[in-house]
Amino acid sequence: MSEADARRAGDEPNGDAPPPRVVALGGGHGLYASLSALRRVTTDVTAVVTVADDGGSSGRLRRELGVLPPGDLRMALAALCGDDEWGHTWSEVIQHRFRSEGELHGHAVGNLLIVALWELLGDSVAGLDWVGQLLGAHGRVLPMSSVPLDIVAEVAGVDPAHPNDITIVRGQVACASTRGRVRSISLIPETPPASTQAVKAVREADWVVFGPGSWFTSVLPHLLVPDLAEALVTTKAQRIVALNLSPQQGETDDFRPETYLEVLAAHAPELSVDVVLADSWVVDDHDQLNQAVKRLGGRLVLAEVGADDGSPRHDPDRLAAAYDDIFQG
Repeated sequence: MSEADARRAGDEPNGDAPPPRVVALGGGHGLYASLSALRRVTTDVTAVVTVADDGGSSGRLRRELGVLPPGDLRMALAALCGDDEWGHTWSEVIQHRFRSEGELHGHAVGNLLIVALWELLGDSVAGLDWVGQLLGAHGRVLPMSSVPLDIVAEVAGVDPAHPNDITIVRGQVACASTRGRVRSISLIPETPPASTQAVKAVREADWVVFGPGSWFTSVLPHLLVPDLAEALVTTKAQRIVALNLSPQQGETDDFRPETYLEVLAAHAPELSVDVVLADSWVVDDHDQLNQAVKRLGGRLVLAEVGADDGSPRHDPDRLAAAYDDIFQG
């Protein structure tokens, strides 16, 4: 059995190499992909999840009950479920959405379960930990902030007739679906409190992983929470940026691989990066991307991490192998 296989089985090879402590940042489907891979590589993974969702079931619960939006937190927990029958079953249960003509329509079971525990315990982190125990999650899920956030974006060209005009767009759904080009984002409140557990996890990590995911609405917001941003800049952990496989309509139209790094640097100029992971089939100008990586202080790693069907999604086993190679290197 290889070292990687031993870790994926939950063993420490030779008894002298503890699993890497990994913190993954993001939200939604991008973080789901990253966590699905990371739990195959290490038994010590913590997800730090954005809390700015204002749409769908999460938005309704947020507005009605004043809670953190639970949807991205639920998806992270589902990603950390194991591949056994217990994990598969509970992953499907918490992801299940009701279909009806009434008020329950569209609500995810996991969202309701998480919010119920929050109300009973009065502690968002404790509630997530309890859900994680129930699911047998292979890791921990934490909110990036202790309060719900709103994303505000400066968007150019909302009106195609005036491509250079700047419009202020508020809300994660509105920012993600805008017709214009997102130039920058900020948060409301401007200086939100970070989750103390998330800050601690970042400071104690061996590796911190940014992305893949919705760049402006899932990845960059972590760098706008002051205490969390300070931890991300000053941590002794090595930092990985996992690039997306394709631009996202609205948020990152026409983005090239190096554009993600340029936007990251603009929002967090003090942040350095150790490794940038990109799919070898996506990158058409290696030199240009490599120069962008070097400007952030890192090295470029190219690997085949996309799904075989050609869709813009990461294959968990391939992504796991790429992460494992990086951790071992």
